[in-house]
Amino acid sequence: MFLRPAGPVSALLFVAAGLGPALPAAAACLSDAEVAALVDSYQAKKPAPDRFEGMSDADGACTRAKFNAQLASKIGGPAVGYKAGLTNPAVQKRFGASAPVWGTVYAPMLLKNGAIVDANFGARPLFEADLMVRVSDPAINQAKTPEQVIAAIDQVIPAIELPDLVVEPSAKLNGAAISAINVGARYFVLGEPIPADRKIELIDALPGMRIVLMGGEGDLDVGFGRDVLDHPLNAVVWLVQDLQKNGLALKKGDLVSVGSFSKLLPPKPGKIEAQYQGLPGNPTVTVLFK
Repeated sequence: MFLRPAGPVSALLFVAAGLGPALPAAAACLSDAEVAALVDSYQAKKPAPDRFEGMSDADGACTRAKFNAQLASKIGGPAVGYKAGLTNPAVQKRFGASAPVWGTVYAPMLLKNGAIVDANFGARPLFEADLMVRVSDPAINQAKTPEQVIAAIDQVIPAIELPDLVVEPSAKLNGAAISAINVGARYFVLGEPIPADRKIELIDALPGMRIVLMGGEGDLDVGFGRDVLDHPLNAVVWLVQDLQKNGLALKKGDLVSVGSFSKLLPPKPGKIEAQYQGLPGNPTVTVLFK
């Protein structure tokens, strides 16, 4: 005889008994063993299995904490700052996210301008135009405007980020999952630092700067400073507020990556150049993929 479930409780019993379709399991904070396997995949530059679908923000933050605790003991250098990710609405849309996320940056991730890097530098390697700032005053932790941020930094550093999505291509990564993998932090190629002493000039130049990403086939993408939360330093405002929720704060000397000004693109052998038109000196950053 076919029994029809009479209500919500009966419906759950109906499924549990195997008499109806199983509900998809939601991801949770990964176990220590699962995180160890994820870190091993990161170190081996091999895509990790997908265990992230349906992950909540809280579980993403929990997994990120475990991931960084294990990675810090293996990466061979100290934490030097943070990466704000998904600060560009176009990148948020790609991952179905509605808010930024953050990860930790470690010293071995920092490369010099003109660095030569294997095109297969990660499990799922990508590149994008980025920008870093260096903290000079802990007062930045109370910043609520770009003007207050620029008063507490001493360098603006054009950069090309080389992120790594780590997880197998078939995975459906949402904002929480991006957080869980430390926002894909792998490498940052740093250009010549721009002293932030001309604060009025910089505060106006940053949202209006035009970033041209070029490769062997010409222009790959073009972005503007305002593509990151209307002003790149708004990424820092968001970051300090979210760090506070986690009992953390920026300190003097910390570097902060503000996010992407271009599409996420897969690397292939050849030279990539990012031009920061409108910043003092119109600086460029280059990386050579081999």
